[in-house]
Amino acid sequence: MPDPAPRSPKAEQTRAAIAEAAMRLFRAEGYDRTTMRAIAREAGVSVGNAYYYYGSKEHLVQAFYDRMQVEHAAAAQEALESERTFAGRLRAVLLAWLDVARPHHAFAGQFFRNAADPASPLSPFSPESAPAREASTAIFEQVVSGSDLKVAAGLRRELPGLLWLLQMGVVLFWVYDASPDQQRSRVLVERLVPVVDRLARLSRLPVVRGVVDDVVGLIGSLREV
Repeated sequence: MPDPAPRSPKAEQTRAAIAEAAMRLFRAEGYDRTTMRAIAREAGVSVGNAYYYYGSKEHLVQAFYDRMQVEHAAAAQEALESERTFAGRLRAVLLAWLDVARPHHAFAGQFFRNAADPASPLSPFSPESAPAREASTAIFEQVVSGSDLKVAAGLRRELPGLLWLLQMGVVLFWVYDASPDQQRSRVLVERLVPVVDRLARLSRLPVVRGVVDDVVGLIGSLREV
């Protein structure tokens, strides 16, 4: 549950302890079987205190999403500061996400079962997930803005959001990836990035520009509905 007031170091420590306790129980017991009472007991706080900081299990997962975005941005920062090619920047950002997410793969499927429900607050498209979604899209804005890629203005506006959708596809593949250390997901990124780079650069060709304009128009129409 968000608290707009500044928190004391002790309050931040308590909040972090509750979140860490929740992640431990989600891994050990599963998301559905874990209760707020169990989380409070694991964290060494009262149930009321747990609900003060997090209004529900969904709020705890949202906090996890938010933390993942902070870690992802930090992991990608060095590449974004040094790499200038669009393909190199996109590859680095997607691989950085896989690195950050790797410790959580064992219970990612449990979250996905809930996130796949369009009505769930855990859906990546839900209003509750907006802060994490916007933070992730901002990383892809950096990917585009600092790169050598030149595309039409309309596509340029939509590209960070489209790249976020691309990452959602990679996430879905990763959730189901049973290969050792999810190596197939890394192969997917390595093979997919050159294709995306090539398609983006082809979008400037006159023979393709009309199709690109149609796609951008379609995205705009869907946003207005």
